[in-house]
Amino acid sequence: MLPVRLRDFIEDIDGWLYAVSTYDNSKKIGCILRYVPDAHGERMSPSGIRYKKYDFEDAYTFIARHKPRYSDLVQRIPHHDVKRILKPEMEISHIAHNHPHVQKLLDFFRLPAGTIGCTGSLLCGLENETSDIDMVVYGKNWFVAQELVRQGIFEGKMDELSPEMWHKVYEKRKPEIPYDQFVLHELRKWNRGQIKGTYFDILYSRSYNDLKSAPTGRGKIIGRKVIEARVTEASLAFDSPAVYEVEHESVSRVLSFTHTYCGQALAGETIEACGICEQHGDDLWLVVGTTREARGEYIISRTLLDKD
Repeated sequence: MLPVRLRDFIEDIDGWLYAVSTYDNSKKIGCILRYVPDAHGERMSPSGIRYKKYDFEDAYTFIARHKPRYSDLVQRIPHHDVKRILKPEMEISHIAHNHPHVQKLLDFFRLPAGTIGCTGSLLCGLENETSDIDMVVYGKNWFVAQELVRQGIFEGKMDELSPEMWHKVYEKRKPEIPYDQFVLHELRKWNRGQIKGTYFDILYSRSYNDLKSAPTGRGKIIGRKVIEARVTEASLAFDSPAVYEVEHESVSRVLSFTHTYCGQALAGETIEACGICEQHGDDLWLVVGTTREARGEYIISRTLLDKD
């Protein structure tokens, strides 16, 4: 059986659906509740079952009330409570067959089988007319897809986000940086666009061969800190958590657990970051995104802003 990994979904014994949010899933699966069967729910499965969608904070509250045994930094589901695992790369053909825009993206990327999938509501069969397309690309193929998005927008094969959509994304993320700085960073990431008016993004997940080295666990909390440091390695900047190895007098890496600050800086750039310092063995990590909206926490590329 293939390991459970980031961007998969699982269904528990009660039919609740969770988005897998970690790589360290050998003992219990780390995930976030997304959909619960509810006769008054606004989403309906192909089999006619109605579901209610839960946002981040509501999911934690609902789990604490109804299944406190799963409560942790994320929800932790024991394997014996898992009824079904939904894998984006395994279900992509079925999804594309029913959704022309997903098929268009598959045809556009033309990546090897097993290296691209679709997650979110489409993976669960719970999409509606307003649903976005959350594509997942695994390992090094993600960077191929990123370049193809860049080329596709320049060649008019897909559309960049409209100003209205950028404002919508900004309001959804609620970052601790001004709108103009947010968009300036986002424009060079080439990880989102629109196809025939439908918003899509490409999400990174590790290949199965690269799961063991993912950061795990919380370290000893030292306290809040603001640093300025030079990024020495950013190949996992689009992962979750995003990882930036840095050159700094005390901090060895900056991690972001919020998608807002993934891909925020390139290797060689100087960043300013505010977060919570954690001790991990002999290393000190600065963690950004210790809450869902990362209040008071951020990463910006000083190099990019100073250039602008």
